[in-house]
Amino acid sequence: MESYKNVDVLIVGSGIAGLSLALRLSEDIKVVLITKGRANECSTSWAQGGIASVTSKEDSFEKHLDDTYKNGQNIVNRKVASQIIEEGPSCIKWLTEIGVPFTKDDNNCLSLTLEAAHCERRIVHIDDKTGSVLHKNLYNQVLARKNIKILYQHQIIDIISENNIMDKNQCIGAYVFNKKDKKIEAYNAKNIVLATGGASKIYQFTSNPYTSTGDGIAVSWRAGCRITNMEFIQFHPTCLYHPDVKSFLISESLRGEGGRLYTPDKKRFMKKYDEREELASRDVVARAIDNEMKQNDYANVFLDISHRPPNFIKKRFPEIYKKCLSVGIDITKEWIPVIPASHYTCGGVETDISGKTDIDNLYVIGESAHTGFHGANRLASNSLLECLVMAKRCSQELAKSFLTYQKRDISLPKWDDSLVTESKERFAITHNWDELRRIMWNYVGIVRSNKRLKTAKDKIEIIEKEMNEYYYKYNITSDMLELRNIINVAKLIIESAVNRKESRGLHYSIDYPDMSPEYKKNSYIKGRKNEYHLKLVKFKV
Repeated sequence: MESYKNVDVLIVGSGIAGLSLALRLSEDIKVVLITKGRANECSTSWAQGGIASVTSKEDSFEKHLDDTYKNGQNIVNRKVASQIIEEGPSCIKWLTEIGVPFTKDDNNCLSLTLEAAHCERRIVHIDDKTGSVLHKNLYNQVLARKNIKILYQHQIIDIISENNIMDKNQCIGAYVFNKKDKKIEAYNAKNIVLATGGASKIYQFTSNPYTSTGDGIAVSWRAGCRITNMEFIQFHPTCLYHPDVKSFLISESLRGEGGRLYTPDKKRFMKKYDEREELASRDVVARAIDNEMKQNDYANVFLDISHRPPNFIKKRFPEIYKKCLSVGIDITKEWIPVIPASHYTCGGVETDISGKTDIDNLYVIGESAHTGFHGANRLASNSLLECLVMAKRCSQELAKSFLTYQKRDISLPKWDDSLVTESKERFAITHNWDELRRIMWNYVGIVRSNKRLKTAKDKIEIIEKEMNEYYYKYNITSDMLELRNIINVAKLIIESAVNRKESRGLHYSIDYPDMSPEYKKNSYIKGRKNEYHLKLVKFKV
């Protein structure tokens, strides 16, 4: 085990970004990939829709770029978006070449579906289970690589950094919590790549797995990285609402194939909010549903696809059909009860397309990163595309870095836990975790106000004070680390939302209901250099 604590590349996260990067790195590079649960406990495995990419003659890069820019409410970085979109077809080709079985049409061409705010059918998919099949394929190939070691039940705590000869902050390692052995281990790494996903679990209702606690964003912020546009949290309009099922998404492609939204009193309502009706952008549909529920005291609304032929529904949406049927809902005949749920973090750690951060040797890729691709509202199925392109670019950047790398044997300090004890008050973590998620849902959700944001800030600062006392008094646990991270991320979201005095994309304030030219820009929060920054490090030549 000790041989794996001194590595070329430490990848944190086992979703499409982390796995793709691991596969694209040269086989002579020593890679350790850590994941805090099982490898498939990630948002990638839950993704139903697909990957947005220009693959048809009717489509074009310009059309995809225009859709992305408009949907991002005019603060998308057009240069970045253009680069990512133009690399889409090559990434689809790469996946096809390594055996990913995309759904084909009757002419043996890629089957393309339509999703909200796209002007063309451009979503490459594998029925309605794109993520799970894609993840399984990538994961099996990573397992077969001798240079890659996967460590399960391992959770990053913090980055270890130092000042280099140019007096710039550089990453030299990380503290990692071994959940199984309950030990804190120091990893010496030439490069660290955070591919930990988003922060949607910070809200009471979410379409994401329990692992989406913003770990990469919080860790990077504590290390000193800038954080960008955290006010833009995307809420998916249609998550299954049922007491026996948590966090099951009803894919946007179901609306793309004709799904209609109804109130409990059987009235369609989207036309009064947007002429595109059910195919309006996610922020519009989510706010419309939220408004209908609040104004009329509805527990949920309904999504109906039953007017399409039963055979089509079963073939096109087999997983959704099976899941709904398991709780007594036959979607070929019945309406699906749905509510909005937090789904995607459009902001994150400020990076370029390769994942480079403000700290040398530290990269962030995928949903944890902010490249400028999504702006104020992510276009459907652009997320997996960004992950693939960032993994490709990151692998190229890392390859270049090894050409000039000078080997140094750095002695990292061991974690000091001599003054902490085992807690007998675990309920405090669980209580504060649940309380924070309710606070974020009620006060920092789909619709916000100055008063709600201040209330949330005050309440979370109380939780933060309790958490800090707990953190420095008791032994590390997984729940403790995640609570620490979601507190950091919650405060970043609130601060960003307070600073944006307008309504744009996913950020809607009743105090500033209009879009303002003054805020046609990104919001930034400066990182906080953490206590694991080493001023003096001894080197063995």
